[in-house]
Amino acid sequence: MNNFSLFIIITTYNSIPWLSSCLDSCKDFPIVVVDNASTDETVSYIERNYPSIILLKQTENLGFGQANNIGIRYALDHGAEHVFLLNQDAYLVDDVLVELLTFQKQHVEYGILSPIHITGDQKKLDKNFSNFMLKEKTKQFYSDFVLGNPLAAVYEVPFVNAAAWLVSKTCLETVGGFDPLFFHYGEDENYCQRVTYHGFKIGVLPRALVIHDRANRKQSKPELFSTDYFKEVEKLYKINFANILTDNDIDLKISKLRQVVFKLIVQLKFKQAKLYQQKVMLLLQLKPLIEKSRRFNVIKDSHYL
Repeated sequence: MNNFSLFIIITTYNSIPWLSSCLDSCKDFPIVVVDNASTDETVSYIERNYPSIILLKQTENLGFGQANNIGIRYALDHGAEHVFLLNQDAYLVDDVLVELLTFQKQHVEYGILSPIHITGDQKKLDKNFSNFMLKEKTKQFYSDFVLGNPLAAVYEVPFVNAAAWLVSKTCLETVGGFDPLFFHYGEDENYCQRVTYHGFKIGVLPRALVIHDRANRKQSKPELFSTDYFKEVEKLYKINFANILTDNDIDLKISKLRQVVFKLIVQLKFKQAKLYQQKVMLLLQLKPLIEKSRRFNVIKDSHYL
């Protein structure tokens, strides 16, 4: 046990390609692994090679957020004052956790802190992460970096993905855990919205590093109106309309979509009309879930944990 009451929480699912690198990088801290019913050798590999790790085996894939909630609850019940959420394909660099933890203890207004994410070859910023550090998001980071200005101790951002989050107990007990409205993807953006709503800051420490080893995975744009397309639409609807920082009107969106459907029918474009009608039906299905989410998330409480 470390002196900081910090637990690392890693959600795994078929993680063998990255597992040893990830776990070996975390060896100085207590680790909680929540396995989402992996079908490869993840569980047996951990049991055989890392017997000191706390392994919480699930019987089904709960998704990223809900599995992390289980790990967070375990950590809090065992005295954690801070939890570090780490992706299975991410590896700690040097004393990154000490740097993050020291800063958060001194600046309690930062509910979430993240290191800089670099690629597996350690030669550049992770592509997706770099988007969160654009001048529109941080104002100064790129300018400071490119011009050689002294780097700030922290750069406040509205969002950073949850591949490497240090989250304080105070934040968790105020904001709660990840919203079960989300299964996988979008839950971290929703959480950042809630963190901001409840008065905490989100920051990136520019001298702290984590390797996010995902450069070889290609993301293709889903074909229009395919199953994957509607999964993406559903995710965006949830992120947008469950955002308690805004008053986005879901009924207005449904009304506008119905107008589009009507116009397409008038134009005898029945195939397109049917597809837009699917969006209407999707929003109608999501509406009570989103409304429930909003009611819960404006209240200060350890929801979902």
